[in-house]
Amino acid sequence: MMSWNVYSNHRLFVGIVFGVFVFLSVLIAVQPAARIQNDNAPLPTAVALTDEQQAGLRVFIGEGCVACHTQQVRNIEMDKAWGGRPAVAADYAWRQRLDVWRATPSTLGSERTGPDLTEVGERQPSDLWHLLHLYQPRSVVKESIMPAFPWLFRDSVAGTPAGLALHIPAAYREPGGHTVVPTRRAQQLVAYLMSLKQAELPTGEAAPAFLYVQPPKAAVAAGLVADDAGLALDGNALYASNCQACHQASGEGLKGAFPPLKGSPVVNNTDATLMVNIILQGYDARAEYGVMPPFATRLTDAEIAAIVSHERSSWGNTGKPVTADFVKKLRALVKPVAAL
Repeated sequence: MMSWNVYSNHRLFVGIVFGVFVFLSVLIAVQPAARIQNDNAPLPTAVALTDEQQAGLRVFIGEGCVACHTQQVRNIEMDKAWGGRPAVAADYAWRQRLDVWRATPSTLGSERTGPDLTEVGERQPSDLWHLLHLYQPRSVVKESIMPAFPWLFRDSVAGTPAGLALHIPAAYREPGGHTVVPTRRAQQLVAYLMSLKQAELPTGEAAPAFLYVQPPKAAVAAGLVADDAGLALDGNALYASNCQACHQASGEGLKGAFPPLKGSPVVNNTDATLMVNIILQGYDARAEYGVMPPFATRLTDAEIAAIVSHERSSWGNTGKPVTADFVKKLRALVKPVAAL
């Protein structure tokens, strides 16, 4: 006869413990996860990852990038630098298991040793910049503590497409080394990074607000440009967050990769039309430099005016500041960019 005394019937004891474990697992983990998955779907404007980008996601996980980078914009003002709006659950609804053996990759991260990557494809849309950053981070960000990933690159061999060659600054080239080209895995990783952009919310749906917003400055100080609301915009700060990674804090750029702004005839020209048009529409007319993306959809007229005014008055440049109205008129005209 079976004993119902849990102290003497070890099978009953183990069965009860196992049953409680299964019940709590379903209650605490499985059921909430299923409800969240059913209640949220990818945003209608979200673009699914291509096979190349999916392969890059695997490289991203395999190389341990998740240990230092997050992909989550919190709803506090200090996170404004990483995305145009706080993240919502639908931003992560596309994430699926890599295969039957492995769980859904946790790319949201828990430690922000390096910058958040939520919109890195928007902030840094140059594949050349990303490749240089992977090969030697300090070649583009002098203060970077990120380790280099030289094993994702190799010396050029016969038949390598010339367009894949990296223009590495002289200070970071190996003595007598060959031309360096990215491997397939490096290209896949960059394709994944370039895909990281926040999808637009459906029309009529308000974006969550950032909390703990600092009070606006009372007046427009010298060197600052006012936006439409009369708030002061700091051209130096805008330059640092949008331009500095390529053109450097010194304005000297990177030889063979990104052009200098210091002493540039375009920046110092009495007429700032060409300079503003380049920022609005992007630029790709000189093979020795990486492609500059357009900023028309990323920056307002006032923000572009603040950046241009900062660049024209810094590093010994002598150009005069421009106004938001000047940028607005050029945006409406959409003039083609002439060759330098």
